[in-house]
Amino acid sequence: MATSDYWSSADLKGVAYNGYVNEDVMQQIIEILDIDLPFTQRVSSDSVSNSYTEWPQYTYDAPNLGNAAVDGEDANQNDAKGGARVGNHCQISKKVVAVTTRARNSDVIGTSDEFSEQLMRQTEQLRRDVEAISLSNQGSQADNGNDTPGLIGGLNAWLTTNAVRGVGGVDGGFANGAVTAATLGTPAALSETNIRNVCQSIYEQGFDPSVMMARPAVIRLVSEYMFTDAARIGLQQTETGKSGASTAVGSVKVFITDFDVELMFTPNRLMPHMDAPDTTANDSLFILTPEYLRHGFLHNYRTEPLAKLGLADRSQVAVDWTLKVLAEQAQGVVADIDATTAMVA
Repeated sequence: MATSDYWSSADLKGVAYNGYVNEDVMQQIIEILDIDLPFTQRVSSDSVSNSYTEWPQYTYDAPNLGNAAVDGEDANQNDAKGGARVGNHCQISKKVVAVTTRARNSDVIGTSDEFSEQLMRQTEQLRRDVEAISLSNQGSQADNGNDTPGLIGGLNAWLTTNAVRGVGGVDGGFANGAVTAATLGTPAALSETNIRNVCQSIYEQGFDPSVMMARPAVIRLVSEYMFTDAARIGLQQTETGKSGASTAVGSVKVFITDFDVELMFTPNRLMPHMDAPDTTANDSLFILTPEYLRHGFLHNYRTEPLAKLGLADRSQVAVDWTLKVLAEQAQGVVADIDATTAMVA
C-alpha cells in the first residue's frame, strides 16, 4: 500500500511477492581471477610416451691444467663419459563438471549455456593448478593403479646445486628414480648476498639465468630494498629533458648482478609457499634459466564426456603431465624466506 500521496519506487519494490521492479543485472560475467601463468608462459613443452619420463644431464669436468702431450705421443687414453640419467613421474590432474539439464536451459547471467561456461572455467582452473604444483616442494611418486596417484617432483624439490636454505633446511633432489621434497628450514630474512651467491653458482655451472620469480610479497621485499642505503647497487636511472608530466617510479623491474646476469623481476600470484598448504611461512625465490625447463605431456588438456546421470550432463577436463628439469644446475632457489621481514644486505 502507498504510504503517501504518491506511488513511489519503494512501493513498487514492496509489492508481494518480490515486487513489481524488474531486476537490473549486467549480462556479463566480470572476471575476478584473470591471472596469467608466468612459469608456464616461460617454459617450453613437449610430449612424453610413458608415465615415467627420463633425460640425460651431462656435466663437464673441471679444466685439466696438466693437459699437455708430447709430440708424436700415442693416443692411449679414453676421455668419453656419459651424463646422469634422471627423470620425473607424470601426474594426472583433473576437474569434473556436472550441470543439470534445467540449469543448462535456464536464462542465466552472461552465458547461453552454463555447462560450456563451467567447462571453460574449470579448464582455466586446471592450468592454474599445474602452474602452482610445478613450483611446489612436492616430491615425486609412482602411480600404483590403486590408491596412490602419480605425483610430479616440483621445482623446489629438485634443486640442490644452487640452493640456499634456512637453518635446519635440507635439500631434496633426484636419486634412485625419485625426487624427494626438501626439508624446511627456519624462516629468515631474504638477503642480497644469498641472491648473488645463487646467481654466481649458476653462472659457474655454465648457465646464464634471466628470471627472478617469487610471490608478490617477496618481489616487493626485493624492490623496496633496492631503494635503501643498504643496497649495493648503482642509482636507478631517471630520464630527464622530456616535456610533460613527471612519472614517479617506485619499483625496480630488472636487477643486473655480477657476470652480466640480468634478472627480470617476475611476480607469480600462484606460486605456493614452500610448506603449502599447511601454513603461510617458508617463502622461496627462484633464479631461473627457463630454456632448461619444460612441461611434458603424456596427454595434453582435453575434455571428455562422462556417462549421463539422470537429468545432468557431466564432463571431465584432464591433463597427464610432468615437469622436466633438463638441467638442475641451471636453476637456483633461495628458500625459507620470512616474507614479513625486510630484506637485508
